[in-house]
Amino acid sequence: MEQTKIKVMIVDDQKELAEELKSVVETDEKLTVVGMAYDGVEALQKMPEAHPDVVLLDIRMPNMNGVVATQRIKSDYPDVKVVILTTFDDSDYILNAINNGASGYLLKDVSSAALINAIKNAYDGDTILPAKIARRIAQAAQNIEADREIKLARAFSMSDREIEIALMMYEGFTNRQISAALKLSEGTTRNYVSAIYIKTNSENRAEAVQAIKEVL
Repeated sequence: MEQTKIKVMIVDDQKELAEELKSVVETDEKLTVVGMAYDGVEALQKMPEAHPDVVLLDIRMPNMNGVVATQRIKSDYPDVKVVILTTFDDSDYILNAINNGASGYLLKDVSSAALINAIKNAYDGDTILPAKIARRIAQAAQNIEADREIKLARAFSMSDREIEIALMMYEGFTNRQISAALKLSEGTTRNYVSAIYIKTNSENRAEAVQAIKEVL
């Protein structure tokens, strides 16, 4: 019995590059290209007929960029895997695309073998993140966290520990969970939370979380 091929759609506004990608994909007997589109809008129009398993999607395109297209594809076709292609290792784009459901991210200078493997791995449910990009994501996440800490310190003159606990409160942790995570007694945690109430001019946890949210 013949094995079912993985169906791939290629979406890139650079037609010459799209054709090159198509040629590479079709060198593998387990893959087949079922659709070509040159922007996000056209990709969405062709999705019902093409029924792809994996979409190779350029991130910077006219009419609808890859981040928005990813969101729309994953909303309408949650089982379809989206692999982002770009020449830009831009952290904001990376985070936005993955937050919107992309299975991974590849730079366009990836080798033919790596591209084919990425499609197969995405189809199998793996996340595709080259080391260079993974480092950028980690750095971006650290920058976001550092930015939040600076904002709280400036707004409320909190200590490092108070900032740590305030962010955990914002994320929905209970006092008991905070105590366990930070290896503090529940009494100590309550004291920190009380100090946070005072510094945020709050009467209760909900008001404190709201005050923190407004700063972040």
